[in-house]
Amino acid sequence: MIEHGLQCGFCTPGMMLTANWLLDANPHPTDGEIREAISGNLCRCTGYENIVRAVRWAAEHPQNSTTTAETEEVAAS
Repeated sequence: MIEHGLQCGFCTPGMMLTANWLLDANPHPTDGEIREAISGNLCRCTGYENIVRAVRWAAEHPQNSTTTAETEEVAAS
């Protein structure tokens, strides 16, 4: 993992789903847009900076991530 955005795991499912949704809707979000998108998720560990960096990295490297559409296509196969 290039950018480590995880700690205890409490917020991981919500952050992953939110980040996936955000990048599907906006492939090139600003840090402010990332922060706004994840603002509904409570993280008890990181202070959010590592999460923002990880989402930004995923936005900059889309070939390394799986979109919802790709996941649904594989599931339907």
